[in-house]
Amino acid sequence: QVQLVESGGGLVQAGGSLRLSCAASGRTASSYFMAWFRQGPRKEREFVATISSSGYTTMYADSMKGRFTISRDNAKNTVNLQMNSLKPEDTAVYYCAAGRGTRAIWNYDYWGQGTQVTVSS
Repeated sequence: QVQLVESGGGLVQAGGSLRLSCAASGRTASSYFMAWFRQGPRKEREFVATISSSGYTTMYADSMKGRFTISRDNAKNTVNLQMNSLKPEDTAVYYCAAGRGTRAIWNYDYWGQGTQVTVSS
């Protein structure tokens, strides 16, 4: 079992930055791919980024490339999402997930409760 708790969400103006963090607990947390997904108002949950257990491999959704950076610290069992140049369309609840990797939502078995990010224009 892996428990995930997100933090760092909030309200930011367009063009600003936020850093989300996800604290993972559980004996095998560091062995999983970790990912961020998001769900905007009246939208389906969508893939944002994922990082391998070693941290060497990352993958991003096209619309986040160059603006978002995913990283992890296995010693601290944390995964972070640095979000720069935020746009109003980035407004969503952001979820941390642990699983087998790729951008497919069904590959992730463990989910956090989500943290709200609101970007004002």
